[in-house]
Amino acid sequence: MFNLFKSDKADRPADVKSIRYELLQFIKQELQKAEGGEGGNIKGLTLYVNAPTSDIPMYEASVYTEEPEVFKDEVQRIADDYAVNLPERWLMEVVFTEEFPPEAIRATKLDAAFFIKTSKNFIKQSATAYIRPLSGETEQKEYQLTSEGEKIHIGRDKKAQGDDGFFRTNHIAFPSESQSDGNKYVSRQHARIEWNNDAGRFMLFADEGGVPPRNKIKIRSEKSEDIIKLTSTHIGHQLQEGDQIILGESAVLEFSYQPAANE
Repeated sequence: MFNLFKSDKADRPADVKSIRYELLQFIKQELQKAEGGEGGNIKGLTLYVNAPTSDIPMYEASVYTEEPEVFKDEVQRIADDYAVNLPERWLMEVVFTEEFPPEAIRATKLDAAFFIKTSKNFIKQSATAYIRPLSGETEQKEYQLTSEGEKIHIGRDKKAQGDDGFFRTNHIAFPSESQSDGNKYVSRQHARIEWNNDAGRFMLFADEGGVPPRNKIKIRSEKSEDIIKLTSTHIGHQLQEGDQIILGESAVLEFSYQPAANE
């Protein structure tokens, strides 16, 4: 009689190898539903993990957190086996979260859920982020961005006139009258930030004044010493926690998902 209340914990995978096996079995089960040509409509696959803190290292190892392409290749092989013709540039995301989206399918033996994203089936994501000047002078000490908001224009002065004669409003403005040398090399129409729901990220784009031969935009990630340069107004950069954005010669903005600590 007491077995009716027995926990299924003993049936759950308890090491990296078995967790990886069960995750792939779970993904295979869901991809089988897309067999027969539906794969071409898939934009991306998202695996959500909501595991106890003590188990997170095992889950991170099971999905090759340090080498995400390895896990993606494993999933690609499953798709190939079941004739799920995924598009050439499909995305595989693994998200560690405290709460599963209601649209995701939950696994029975794992602290995981899975979602197949298509143009008609997607999870509307939301986020709030902050921009702070590290060098150069802006009108505010901190700017809040939201995924529900409009494009955020960045440039010199609040009202800036472009080559076409029209004016635009810079939401993050570097005043011309500032004594900061960094402000002098920020273009009137330098950059913009906008939310991309498909990627679930804030994207930084260069505007006409932020690409060669005019002033420039460079990004350095907190996770890498590599410098990324934007050379096109059409190809954006996915902003990550701690990214430093250099505008012109020395004006620097910092991107963060955390507000500044109260002084």
